[in-house]
Amino acid sequence: MSKHKGQRNLIAVTGAVAILAVAVKFAISAVISHRQKHSKKRDFPGSDVRVNLSASEIRKLADSIVAESKQVHDAVASVPVDKVKYQDIIALADLEARHFPLVQSCIFQRLVSISEDVRKASVEAELQIDMHVALCSKREDVYRVVKAFASRGEWLSAESKSYIQCLVRDFERNGLSLTLARREEVQRLRAQMDELTAQYMKNLNDDCTFLLFVETDLDGLPSEFLQNLDRADNGSFKVQLRSNIVSPILEHCKVGATRRKLALEYGKRCKDVNMPVLENLVQLRHKFARLLGYKNYADYAVDFRMAKTSSKVFEFLEDISASLSDLAARELSILKDLKNQEEGDHPFGVEDLLYYVKRVEEKEFDLDFTSLKQYFPLSLVLHGIFKIVQDILGLRFDEIPDALVWHHDVQMFSVSDSSSSEVLGYAYFDLYSREGKYGHSCVVPLQNSSLLSSGARQVPVILLISNFHKEVGDQPGLLRFSEVVNLFHEIGHVVHHLCNRAPFARFSGLRVDPDFVEIPSQVFESWCYESSILKLISGFHQDITRTIRDDICMSLKRWKHSFSALKLRQEILYCLFDQIIHSDDNVDFVELFKYLHPKIMLGLPILEGTNPASCFPHSVIGLEAACYSCIWSKVFAADIFASKFRDGLLNQYVGSQFRSKVLAPGGAKSPIESLSDFLGREPSIQAFVDNIVSSSSA
Repeated sequence: MSKHKGQRNLIAVTGAVAILAVAVKFAISAVISHRQKHSKKRDFPGSDVRVNLSASEIRKLADSIVAESKQVHDAVASVPVDKVKYQDIIALADLEARHFPLVQSCIFQRLVSISEDVRKASVEAELQIDMHVALCSKREDVYRVVKAFASRGEWLSAESKSYIQCLVRDFERNGLSLTLARREEVQRLRAQMDELTAQYMKNLNDDCTFLLFVETDLDGLPSEFLQNLDRADNGSFKVQLRSNIVSPILEHCKVGATRRKLALEYGKRCKDVNMPVLENLVQLRHKFARLLGYKNYADYAVDFRMAKTSSKVFEFLEDISASLSDLAARELSILKDLKNQEEGDHPFGVEDLLYYVKRVEEKEFDLDFTSLKQYFPLSLVLHGIFKIVQDILGLRFDEIPDALVWHHDVQMFSVSDSSSSEVLGYAYFDLYSREGKYGHSCVVPLQNSSLLSSGARQVPVILLISNFHKEVGDQPGLLRFSEVVNLFHEIGHVVHHLCNRAPFARFSGLRVDPDFVEIPSQVFESWCYESSILKLISGFHQDITRTIRDDICMSLKRWKHSFSALKLRQEILYCLFDQIIHSDDNVDFVELFKYLHPKIMLGLPILEGTNPASCFPHSVIGLEAACYSCIWSKVFAADIFASKFRDGLLNQYVGSQFRSKVLAPGGAKSPIESLSDFLGREPSIQAFVDNIVSSSSA
């Protein structure tokens, strides 16, 4: 995933930072210049990213950024509203572009540095800059100047109009268009919402509930999984109610009573403490949204997304659910029949879904994922992806030898247009796990593409973080198939960022509509399931001329859509719950789930006594009123792939159109407009539905 969901968006850190004075620019340069080995290449045209800052240098740079931002906000605020000019406002954009790589140089180290002191300084710098940005976003004096210019409508271009309107919108979403009393109420509500959000997540994270099972209760679980479980004094296995433990048991355990007991207790987590927290939080959100002029919180959250309105979200979810209803019913019938064969006349429950889906897949598909990883050496997969990107999009990745990096495992690439050889940007790949490093896969934009008012262009720079196992001796680093898919996805983000040509950093790279940002990466994932692509990126690690067999390729493609309709309806269930509670007042969360569950899950009742709302963090932080967005991106990515790439996987013309019409504009252009321009029509759900239905009958 891009590093903009789940944790605070690093991209947004500089959203309100203002311009650097020329003298300050030299001062900051002095701060960030430090001694390095002369043998390492440090300077790259168009990039201001700094690596290997010490803890003290990070602190000094953060102080300088905040101090100069305050100075220039003061300067902008001092401009008389009747004399404000375009240059006064657009200078904010120049510094947003220039500041971003400096800010990122401070804070990306918390994810990758081997030094605990540097990581600590990096975290402190992020908090310091975040606090400053929050203060800047509430400055009425700056808002008045920006608003005065915006009201005159003196735009030099469509992009500058979008930029200035975006500034106004951000200020007004903080309540600056309201009276002082209402503005103070907005800030009070925001503080209360933040407090409740933190409390909900703390309750979940602090929950240490576990269940005890004997070995026969866990029949079907691999021995290595059982060995990693803690034991009670009586020798029983302690099963903590954590998703990484519960999910494998629900998927592999042959004992129906165990699955039911575990699912029941897992669904009860934090019920007594988190229900009132979420109820209060949602009510505060509605009050907050109404103060800002919205009907409800859902409309506030969706307003700046592709969907635009909550009613559009409901229409989208209901259309997909209805289109896949018959297929989902057939899929559920298959699972019920299999349970009847294996366990006798016991009712099928939601706790049985994972287990029996797994059983059917084992019978239908000849897929041994443990053996399959031997065909995916990391170096070969990466080489294959680079070739695909070059063939389709005309991008060439060239490793830069002896580039200055923060760890010897890190690779740096220059990325250029394969036709013109123009350097488009740079990418750092930090692919291997190590102590102290961020433990998941993500991308972190380090510098955004932008065109400064001086005419100079900043090139995009991006970091890809993964945690693969490094080759040891004669043993190459091998990827599980899920890791191959994830690598395609993350490199999709890398390419999206590097292809951007938006004139403003505010709209650059991954700073796009949240409903749109995952679409290009979902398109990239689609290539992983095509036979010709699988053969291009695979090869047995002891003889890379031996690629994956044709029947395995076909099985992988069918496996991708296995029980997709039923799985999707379960996802829609949670999306509808999220959208309803943020659209209406005084909703009884327990009764809502009891009503929705059998309706969406084709008669399967919710487990009595469970309350998913008490342990559903997506509705609390990150995707509140926007849980639908994941399905949204998958649907429109499927439309793009099916309509444009399926009949010509490496079609260079289509690839160039995708690059110029979808990837290049960034947030400077409406996503719907970009997709419609590329597709020749508005995007549709039909290709997504057809793909699932046709795959089920293959």
